[in-house]
Amino acid sequence: MLKNEKGFTLIEMMIVMLVISVLLIITIPNVAKHNSNINNKGCDAYLKMVEAQVQAYQMDKNMIPTLEDLKSEEYLKGDAGCPNGKEVAIDSEGNVTAIAKVTTQ
Repeated sequence: MLKNEKGFTLIEMMIVMLVISVLLIITIPNVAKHNSNINNKGCDAYLKMVEAQVQAYQMDKNMIPTLEDLKSEEYLKGDAGCPNGKEVAIDSEGNVTAIAKVTTQ
């Protein structure tokens, strides 16, 4: 006597795995491609926030701060930086820019 066992056949499981694989093949390159764009936009937002903090420091102290001044006076918290790996620089006129990190070996 045969029992009526319910479950997935090997063919059904292979079809599900094929569909999942195709979805992953389509999705992963798009996410990787947009990652640098997201990091650049994050850096732009961080630069605008630092510019606002430079202006706040100027109004409070009546002088142009350095990045260290902003951190020590808690206008900026932690060692946050641009998500794309660039460093933030403040020039003598208070302009904020992102520059490529200099690596020394």
